[in-house]
This record gives sequence, structure tokens and C-alpha cells, in this order.
Amino acid sequence: MRILTLAAAVGMMLVSHSASADPLNLTLSGGNPGGLWSLLGVGIDRAVKADDPNSVITYQATGGGFANIGLLAAKRTDLGLVHDAEAKIGLQGGEPFRAPVENMRAIGYMYNWAPMHFFLNKEMAEKYKIDSIDDIATSGAPVRIGINRSGNITSNVALKMLEEAGVTEDVVTSNGGQFVRAGANEQADLIQDGRLDMITNGIFIKHSSFRAVDENTDVVLLGVPQEVIDATNEEFGTGTMVIPAGSYKNQKEDVSSVALGAVLVATESMSEENAYSLAKSLIKNIDEVKAVHSSMSALTPELLAKPTVIEFHPGAAKAYSEAGLLK
Repeated sequence: MRILTLAAAVGMMLVSHSASADPLNLTLSGGNPGGLWSLLGVGIDRAVKADDPNSVITYQATGGGFANIGLLAAKRTDLGLVHDAEAKIGLQGGEPFRAPVENMRAIGYMYNWAPMHFFLNKEMAEKYKIDSIDDIATSGAPVRIGINRSGNITSNVALKMLEEAGVTEDVVTSNGGQFVRAGANEQADLIQDGRLDMITNGIFIKHSSFRAVDENTDVVLLGVPQEVIDATNEEFGTGTMVIPAGSYKNQKEDVSSVALGAVLVATESMSEENAYSLAKSLIKNIDEVKAVHSSMSALTPELLAKPTVIEFHPGAAKAYSEAGLLK
């Protein structure tokens, strides 16, 4: 009888464990096909499969972070990749949202190393003695400035930084320049063709688009005043990053700038078990995510657990607390 009772107890424990570790089956909304976020989707899928081959993260291509916040708000996706600056706008109900989006919960910080770059044609920089973005306002230079398209968060951040530096549209146009809306790759083509004098974007250091500009065009990386960085970070919940000297051919000194990050976000309706399982798999199998692209090599469990503008899902917080990553 004792043996049977023990066997029954073991059987119940196995059933209980199995029930608490059901495979994950979640949809992740990211960005354009073939972009970094789609690669992160692959890495996250591999991370959960490493713990349970039956788990699956299905990637869904979207228009990016703002679109993903809308999908999370409408409960039309389980997970979304969102820039920290986009998340703060969503929480506040700023454009393009009609009301605050309050159901978002963080699963983990994926990266925080996409600094804002401001490249200016070297000849113009030397002619008008422009070393920093705040020099533009008083230089009188007719600068044609590339700004990302509306709906891309780097557009919001670039305009805020320039405004804080005194570079408003009125100032630019009065000097004979203009703001030109263009995507990152288009900006690269335009400055190489001489149709732009300056380009802006929040992107990884030595990203292919900026590396091509640096190699094929004589440009300088402009400095950013600390007060501009502080005001922008206060506005968007972004961070600060140093672009090391020598990252680009004409860059002789370190340049500090605002840095964008990306967060893996769920909703408050996700079960604690699923959020816990997902975060635990990311911690344990982080190499699966790091392997998707060289730009992800700096990802650590500590970064996953870094607090963001969005509060952690209780399940994710539990996983990080158990791992000693969250106090």
C-alpha cells in the first residue's frame, strides 16, 4: 500500500508539473520583414523552443512600434516589440493615440544601444563652423536636414533634440534650408547625391546605411549638448550613449547622444504562467537571441531585467527576481 501511495504521489507531481509547463503559443508583432526585429522574433522563438520544442512564437510583420502598441491595446496580439520612446507616448496617450494605452506590461528590455546620429556634410560644417547641433541655429547655414518620415519614432526624437538646440523649422527655413522627410536608406542616398546636407537617425553604431554614408561621403558627426540629451530623455524615457571616437572616419572625439531602446511587451491579460515561462526561457537561453545578429552581442540577462517606462508583467518580474536580477 505504501509503495502504491508513493507511486500515486509521484504521478500526481508529474501531472502537476506538466500542467504548469504547457507549451507557449504566442504571436509577436514586430516590424518590417528582414529587419532586426524580425530576427529578434526568430531568436525569441528559438529561446522558448530550447526549453520546450512544442512552444512557438509566431512572428507578425507590422508597421513598427506605434502599430504594435495599437495591436496590444486592441488585444490583437500577444506580444509586441516597442521602442521605449514609443511606449512612453502610448502611456501618455500622445499622437498617434487618442487615449492612454494602459494595458502594456514589459517582458524584457531587448537593447538600448541605438544612439541618435547627426551627420553633416564636412564642407558645410567647416564653412559655417558647425561642430554641434546647437551651432546650426546661429550659423546662418542653409542646411537641408533629413528627418525620418512621420510615424517613425526617430522623427519625433530628432525634432525634439533639434528644437531643444534652437533648430526649429522657422530657423532652418529663414536660413534658406529645409526639413526633408525621408526614410533612413533614402536619406543615405540623398546625402550621397548632394540633395541633403545633413541626415539624422537613431540607429546602431556603424549600421550599414550610415557606414555607406561615412565611406562614400565626406561627413562629420555632430556633437549634442548635454542639456539637449537631458531634456529629450525626460520627454521620451530614452537613455544616453557614447559613440566612441573613431567610430566614423572624421570622428576624433567621443560623442554623447540620446539612445533609443526596444522592449518586448505583453498585455496585462497574459497569464502569469506564460509571462514567467517566456522570461525564464529568455534568461536561460539568451544566447539564442544574441546569435541572430552581431548587433545583439551586448544583450545580457541584466539588461533584460532593466526597468523601463513600462512596469514588468508580474510573471516576468517573478522570473527575474528568482534569477537575482530584480530587487
